[in-house]
Amino acid sequence: MDKIIYIDNSSTTRQADEVTDVMDDVMRNHFGNPSSLHHLGMDSEKFVKDARKRVADAFGCKPDELYFNSGGTEGDNTVLFGAARAKRHERKKIVISAVEHHAIMEAADVLKQFGFEICEIPVDGECGIDMDALREAVDENTALVSVMTVNNEVGTVMPVNEIGDIAHAKGALFHSDAVQAYGKVRLSDLNADFYTMSAHKIHGPKGVGAMVMRKNARIPALIVGGGQERHFRSGTENVPGIAGLGEATRLAYDFLDENEAKMAEVHEFLLKGIKDNIKDVVINSPDDGIASVLNVSFLGTRGEVLLHMLEQDGIFISTGSACASNGKGGSHVLKAMGKSDEEIEGAIRFSFSRYNTVEQMEFVLDKLIRDVKRFRDLGMFK
Repeated sequence: MDKIIYIDNSSTTRQADEVTDVMDDVMRNHFGNPSSLHHLGMDSEKFVKDARKRVADAFGCKPDELYFNSGGTEGDNTVLFGAARAKRHERKKIVISAVEHHAIMEAADVLKQFGFEICEIPVDGECGIDMDALREAVDENTALVSVMTVNNEVGTVMPVNEIGDIAHAKGALFHSDAVQAYGKVRLSDLNADFYTMSAHKIHGPKGVGAMVMRKNARIPALIVGGGQERHFRSGTENVPGIAGLGEATRLAYDFLDENEAKMAEVHEFLLKGIKDNIKDVVINSPDDGIASVLNVSFLGTRGEVLLHMLEQDGIFISTGSACASNGKGGSHVLKAMGKSDEEIEGAIRFSFSRYNTVEQMEFVLDKLIRDVKRFRDLGMFK
């Protein structure tokens, strides 16, 4: 049994050894500035070029439509603020789902202060977006529609192509936050104008990511000053991080089916074990959700307390999005799904990676059964 059982992979992942090896080599031996004209610069530039092609292939876009950045939050902000600036004279509406990441929702709040109308589309009890409400909301005044590919808290897969068709029919741009989808599902046949992702969600390094911007959907740069990334995202490139992202992408997509099967196996084992052994639970993740995420409410408990009880046995989980873990008022995703206060209070998110095993889940299930019973027996909820 591993000393640590880590099933909080939607928050971040353990960096793969292969990624660390690539980054170490780049930092030690290929340290030139990729903008320099000498051979050390051109040597570094090759790592950037190779990673760009690999990530672009995963998105099904051309390399010159792919821009490296610091991660999903920067990418999300860049798209919302850029689309608003590009369309501000003729279109003043931004349409998002009610369950977007805070990098989208808070950026939308900023745009509201500048006169943009923000329209949040509701979801159903399985976090599926209300398509009728979306069709009604998207009109000739809509600058941008932004709906994530996979929800980060419950794992619902959104109908991205259909949403894109609705946006494009009204002349609006369409962005999809693919942070939880990249490296776990095939993205090359989807039709968004913009995608964003983060390397640290797929066993890559923190602080690096990428953004897709199709050639027919140009927006102004958010960061200017040096002309890097074809004048769209200035600043010296993080070559070790970019090379690490390229290697993490290779490991994710060369073994995509195998990795998905591993996550599905541990997901199903833990789900069945919870249903068979623990009473009064609510499964918040849909049956057809992504294999990497399982969200469950243990009624009569507090998820945060269960988290710390399991941590004492070396089991690391989450109560929801790490980016909102310091916020107040509970999960906005579960609230939008119509969950009760008790369901939200007792919610736990288990999120898996290719490194998790059924043997680990046996240990997790044993401790989970014990801790839920202990919590309820002691009346710790009061």
